[in-house]
Amino acid sequence: MEQDDKNNPKGTGVDESRPQLWMARNGQDQDGNFEKAFLYLVFCIRGKAEFGFGPVYRRALDAGKVFIIYHPEESLPYRLYTDEDTRIVFVRLPLAELHQMFVPELMEAPVFRQENINRKYYEEREIPAEIHQILFSLYDHHLPANAQRIYHQAKATEILSLFFSSGKPDTESCPFLNDEEVIRKLKQVKEILMQQYAEPPTLAELARLAGLNEYQLKAGFKEIYGSPPYQYLMNHKLEIAKGMRMTGNYQVGEVADHIGYQNVSHFISAFKKKYGLTPKKLTK
Repeated sequence: MEQDDKNNPKGTGVDESRPQLWMARNGQDQDGNFEKAFLYLVFCIRGKAEFGFGPVYRRALDAGKVFIIYHPEESLPYRLYTDEDTRIVFVRLPLAELHQMFVPELMEAPVFRQENINRKYYEEREIPAEIHQILFSLYDHHLPANAQRIYHQAKATEILSLFFSSGKPDTESCPFLNDEEVIRKLKQVKEILMQQYAEPPTLAELARLAGLNEYQLKAGFKEIYGSPPYQYLMNHKLEIAKGMRMTGNYQVGEVADHIGYQNVSHFISAFKKKYGLTPKKLTK
């Protein structure tokens, strides 16, 4: 790996056939390579990044998004541009090794398909909620180098497993999800919640906006996203709050107000329940 990054595992004697994970340095431009025959997952969990490919082309990666990148025959040089508050996590593994971790014929991801083995592959997706939690937790641990290497490898394996095992929603247990139009409407609900998180619509308003009944909304949303709409929203708001506090630029009351809490003590209680410490004690 050519990436200029203090967390990059290059040169540390690790087995490159095993999953590898590292975090990019924020606020600095850095050069790197997506090496041939490796599958890369590049997660942006906060802020915004841009990848420059060649002298002209740039591709933005926004918070909450992940790039899937695979080049079978040649490495792809890039320059990564980040802001001070950007958080980027790389996970990589040789595609051949990834296939050994799963049963390819059971996988839905196109990268597993035989016809794509010798093709370049690019995709951008939303980061699944359960993986978002794991990625944020990486910044909470400060371990000695050897322990950190083992920890990162374990987390890389966990992320790959969750990312490629999610498959499609269980339409048998949730018959509403047999209808592609219903799935589209549920995705619309999620977008509404993400955009209006500080003052979200009521369940009845959400159902009306999406053109669903409330039972379809609750049952279908939980099947796709793993939790009911407002629990999913709560986790999202608390992740925003955590990110704001970790910048060191916002007081607890400002954060609570930003994510829609009128009562600061309620915010503190919810934050402590999720993270095990109060927002005041959270530091970078």
